[in-house]
Amino acid sequence: MDINDLRGLSTLFMLITFVGLVVWAYGRKQKKPFDDAANLPFADKDLAERTRSEVLERE
Repeated sequence: MDINDLRGLSTLFMLITFVGLVVWAYGRKQKKPFDDAANLPFADKDLAERTRSEVLERE
């Protein structure tokens, strides 16, 4: 086994890892947790209302 075999194996390992991560990220089981995480900035209505009132007070 020389360095080129090692490079080929590491490339194959990286490809398999990448494909595994893509399958995991786009899997059906991950849709709900990712959607929930994407909506976290909009979840705090009190914060949004306080921010709006502060902006209105400045004007």
